[in-house]
Amino acid sequence: MASDRIFGLVVLMVALAYIASATQIQTSFLADPVGPKAFPILVGALAAICALVLIVRPDPDPDWPAARTFGSLAIAVIVLVVYAYALKPLGFILPTAFAAAILSYQISPRAGPAALSGVGLSVGLFVLFKFALGLGLVAFPKGILG
Repeated sequence: MASDRIFGLVVLMVALAYIASATQIQTSFLADPVGPKAFPILVGALAAICALVLIVRPDPDPDWPAARTFGSLAIAVIVLVVYAYALKPLGFILPTAFAAAILSYQISPRAGPAALSGVGLSVGLFVLFKFALGLGLVAFPKGILG
């Protein structure tokens, strides 16, 4: 209950700041009758209403997962960030195979099937994206195949 109320207060403060900044939007003489302020103010008002509902009627306290789950999530985020940076210099197939294998290993910790999943996903997605969808993917780095 406390986490919902704290989150509701944070969302309420952000919504009120958003509404305050939306009121500062300057209108030109060619604006429509509603004006450019209406939509941002409406979004802020809806966010404020949702925040008030969270504050007034919070859900029961959630059962948080174990610390190991947060570690697995951190590893997955790190793998995906490294994957995004590795795509351009290493091509599509190698980074995708490693990332898919690591993520597959997290789902089912068996090295053999995880490695096969990584390679299969990598090659299969490359064929799909390159030939079926016509994307301009590079399979490997330029120096690896000559």
